[in-house]
Amino acid sequence: MNARLRVAAICLALLVMAGLILLVVRPSLNPAQIRPLPLIAGAWIAFLSAAWLLRKVPLRASVALILLGGIAIQLAAISAPPQNSDDLYRYIWDGRVQAAGIDPYEYVPAARQLTGLRDELLWHPGADHCVKPAYVSEHPAAELAAGCTAINRPTVPTIYPPVAEAYFLGVHYLPGADESTTPIQAAAALAAVLTTVLLLFGLRRLGRDVRMAALWSWCPTVALEAGNSAHVDVIAVGITAAALLISATARTRRKAVGGGILLGLAIATKVTPMLTVPAVLARGPRPHRAGIGRRRLTVLAAAGSAFAVVYIPHVIAVGGKVIGFLPGYLKEEGYTSGTRFAIIGLFAGGRVAIAVAVLALAAVALAVLRYSDPDQPWQGGVVMTGAALAITTPPWQWYALLLVMLVALDGRPEWLAFAAGGYYASEPNMGRLTIPAGYHDAFAYGVAVLIVLAGWLVRRELARRGVGRIEPVPEGTAVGGAPAATAAAPSAAPAAAGDGQLTAPDADRVGAFLPVGYP
Repeated sequence: MNARLRVAAICLALLVMAGLILLVVRPSLNPAQIRPLPLIAGAWIAFLSAAWLLRKVPLRASVALILLGGIAIQLAAISAPPQNSDDLYRYIWDGRVQAAGIDPYEYVPAARQLTGLRDELLWHPGADHCVKPAYVSEHPAAELAAGCTAINRPTVPTIYPPVAEAYFLGVHYLPGADESTTPIQAAAALAAVLTTVLLLFGLRRLGRDVRMAALWSWCPTVALEAGNSAHVDVIAVGITAAALLISATARTRRKAVGGGILLGLAIATKVTPMLTVPAVLARGPRPHRAGIGRRRLTVLAAAGSAFAVVYIPHVIAVGGKVIGFLPGYLKEEGYTSGTRFAIIGLFAGGRVAIAVAVLALAAVALAVLRYSDPDQPWQGGVVMTGAALAITTPPWQWYALLLVMLVALDGRPEWLAFAAGGYYASEPNMGRLTIPAGYHDAFAYGVAVLIVLAGWLVRRELARRGVGRIEPVPEGTAVGGAPAATAAAPSAAPAAAGDGQLTAPDADRVGAFLPVGYP
């Protein structure tokens, strides 16, 4: 298939994907009332097909497709209010509370002290979450005011860290932020697109195939969880991407400090970027260069300092309330009782399941610290984040956003199975095909584990056979297939060098699409 046909096929696949996303977020356009899960599955198939075809498209055309396709998909996602999550209503509320000069950790949304901030967007009869007068009477010490709201858990404090709260405050000042959900959805979609731009620049600077950025830009998880649900995770992921790219190439103390500060800010946005810390601090199987130990200490100190600095004002203002709903959330989701670990729960429960989960996470973290390449922290980050999803089996698909970004940097697409599986864990109802209750989480993440293992075996077998790798079309090739007048950029030259043979270490860095040209 020549380049023009590939571009046309990619555009068709992206158009199909955008249409399916539109059906998910706008049920009124779905007269057949097809369940969301089949639509999302179709979007994933279209996404993977487009990514497969992209591997032989020239670089300049690829960059345009990645950016324009990602923007189009995000526009489809923000065209309707959130369908799969109501978390953004808490974001809007927290921003409004801060704009009124009140610390977001001080009061719960239903607090009597905040009734003056209520409006029809967030508080109206018929909303999903109601604080009834009877509940108010039973809890006089809480000083609550009755009412129905779009904010989930209106009687508990916010769970979001300080950098996330600063983002909510910033979004509050966007035009129309008090009138609809569109401004905050647009802000999250913009963050996703900016992360795509960052990945394109980062991959180019690293001398890697920039086409891998499509694994983030076109991913259905990014469209639905950023553009439609506006999850703050996308902000944390963007900051994490910047932190990893700076830390990986840091050769001076200033860059190491900068990478560490960004990592600390990412963790102070959403706790999940903590999963990349072992990879950033890895020593590797052997010393890579002099000063790697000092770099690790510098990054760690900078990250810890940034994390502490953003918390200090809130600690001074509200003290221990800054912890928010985190302990309650862990209890509510079954992590403190050991019932949330679905795969481990097939064999053990209660405290035993908790112990097994902690030991498994610790073992993976130690392995990443010992064997991961500190100059490519996304490699260890993929393993650590994927393992955390497999062990904790969360029912919320947006937790995989961090993994999607890491896969785009790393180039092992089989790990995206965890992002796809998250949708089955969240929405397992498939009529007669529904898996019995209590097993769907284990199935969703268990299949992902099997896909990752299969991808690893494929790479090892190809390495054993010495199978060559099909290189991407260089930047200097025109879309029609003929050489372009201008020479390829110097950074593209290393990709074409060598005999094309795949060594065992190389196999660990190549995706399950082999041979597809993703390094």
